[in-house]
Amino acid sequence: MTATDKTVPLLSDPGLRQFQEDGFTVVRGLFSSDEIDRLCAEFAALHAGGPVPGHFEPGESADPLRRYPRVMHPHEISDLSRRLLLDPRLGDVLERLLGEEVLAAQSMFYFKPPGARGQALHQDNFYLRVEPGTCVAAWVACDVIDRDNGGLEVVPGTHRMDLFCPEEADPEVSFAREYVAPPPGLAAVPVDMAPGDVLFFNGSVVHGSQPNRTTDRFRRSFIGHYVGASAERIGHYYRTMSMSGERVSLLESEGAGPCGTEFAPQGPH
Repeated sequence: MTATDKTVPLLSDPGLRQFQEDGFTVVRGLFSSDEIDRLCAEFAALHAGGPVPGHFEPGESADPLRRYPRVMHPHEISDLSRRLLLDPRLGDVLERLLGEEVLAAQSMFYFKPPGARGQALHQDNFYLRVEPGTCVAAWVACDVIDRDNGGLEVVPGTHRMDLFCPEEADPEVSFAREYVAPPPGLAAVPVDMAPGDVLFFNGSVVHGSQPNRTTDRFRRSFIGHYVGASAERIGHYYRTMSMSGERVSLLESEGAGPCGTEFAPQGPH
């Protein structure tokens, strides 16, 4: 990934206001098509190369998500992923959103192949358990992402609310166990994206995705989770570092399991 370029459209004032009012905002075209193509090629090669224990363990199965599971902490096994997670363009936007320096806590890559289940509505800080404050996600689109192939949905305004106690999700449509119903009077809205767009959202925002109902389109995405430098605690699965790549240890939050409570660190099976 390249260094910050003054011509790259970073966070606008309306974008900042939307984040403050709704809990999310999209920065369009933050990454170039060439950068996204290189990222996708990196993960295609990873998939072709087979399992990487603790990070990526595909297997033969009728379940598309078993053949193409998400990659956990790819920045620990891929220099390109590490550069993306710590990219100064993301850092610039995140610092403006959080009002302070930020720490990177986690990376993930989703293939979400045709026919894959989605993830029921949930809140990220249910898993990360950041204290004080919350996390912020930077969700990088690597394909054209829409309702047909299981694009993300967010519930505006839920960033002002506490964490909800989740219900049990329908396993036919969600690979994750937890489900948070939209509060009364609020509803999930879809966020359509193009490759290189980045959706930023507060860790208390209720969000999720429907299954990929297409027969020939993946819905690939790279996700980074970040916390403010004033955070003191986080779940034990998360290994925080500065945007310059130096390890910054936080105390462990009580009650947070590996990547929350829904799955083991290597991802869904």
